[in-house]
Formats: sequence, structure tokens, C-alpha cells
Amino acid sequence: MSKEIRFFNVQQFGRDFGTLNLNPGKKVYGERLIQHAGKEYRTWDIYRSKIAAAIEQGLQNFPFKANTKILYLGAGNGTTVSHFSDVCDQGQIFAVEFSARAVVDLFMLAKQRENIIPLLNDANKPQDYLAIVPEVDVIYQDIAQRSQVDILNKNADIFLKDKGYIFLMVKARSIDVSMDPKNVFKVVYAQLQNKYKILEQLRLDPYEKDHMCIVAQKV
Repeated sequence: MSKEIRFFNVQQFGRDFGTLNLNPGKKVYGERLIQHAGKEYRTWDIYRSKIAAAIEQGLQNFPFKANTKILYLGAGNGTTVSHFSDVCDQGQIFAVEFSARAVVDLFMLAKQRENIIPLLNDANKPQDYLAIVPEVDVIYQDIAQRSQVDILNKNADIFLKDKGYIFLMVKARSIDVSMDPKNVFKVVYAQLQNKYKILEQLRLDPYEKDHMCIVAQKV
């Protein structure tokens, strides 16, 4: 039995979340398909998608609408990208990924979902996709590198609109494996608050160990 939640094109089914399937009858990564009120939803696995884990942890900010434009840095194989494709069905998801193998999966996904634009690029070099990516409403970043904040700043300066949103998935061990994750998160928070308005921060344990979701806004 589902219950109403306030996020656009997202429904909750017990412990799972579902996004309204843009491509009915088709799965992306083996997720369950659920029929509800004459519509089909794809379960959004909180162990495989960090923003789903953040929702489980009480995420308050969800600025994703039908026509939202997203720059997704570190798109991987497209698990979370596919759910943004469901939610922002009339928008665009510019999915930047450095791994050629992962980008193959993104291109296969984009054949079924026209609102996904895969880009084989290094997110640390935003000038390389400057001619392709327009001004966006949201930057979602999931990159396991020491320079996570620098990469975010480079892209936000170029692509993020004023008052646009940032979702930064911080992997503490990638920044400093020797430091307590709590202290890493404090350092990242301090770096971000000098440039953005911090809206919320959520630890993602136990779904993603030593990770935090930081939501911020460009001001």
C-alpha cells in the first residue's frame, strides 16, 4: 500500500521509493515495477542511489520538477540518472562520466530515454563540455576524488543558475582516509558555506558508509 509523499513524480511503497516510469514496462537495473493508481513506478533502491538514501534519512529539499535541467557529475552506469529521467520527464540530464565503460551504459540508457545526454568527459575540465551544457537548475555531484569541492566550484561557476541547487555527495574516505569522517564533513561544510547557502546535510549511513549529502544553493 503506497502513501503520498510531497516529492514530484515520487511515491513511497513501504520501505521503497518509486519514480513514475518514463518508459513503462522497462527496467533499468533489475528494480521492481509497481502498479499504482493506473500508473507504473520503478522502485528506487536506497542502497544503490545516494539521493534515495537521503530521502530515507529525511531529505527536505527536492527541487526537481518536470522541466528541471540537471548537470550530473560522476554519472556512473546511470542508476540514479535513470530515476532523475523519470522525475524530470520533460527536462534534461547532462550526465558527465569519465569512465568509457560506464558511458557505454549511459548511451544505451539514453536510447530509451531521450532526456538523458551522456558526456564522456572529465568533470574537472568543464570547459570541454561548455558548448553542450546550458545553464542548469541543479548540479548533482557524486565523484570520489580528493578535489570534490574544487570540481563542484568550477562547474557551478559556469553552469549553475542564480539560486540554483547543489546536491553534493561527499565521500569522506576519498578526501582524507586518515581523518575521522566527521571532521572531513566539517572541512567540506566550511569550504562550501563561504560560497553557497547550505540548506541541509544528511549522513547516509548505513546505506552508504562514511558519506554525507549536502544540499546548498547558489546565492
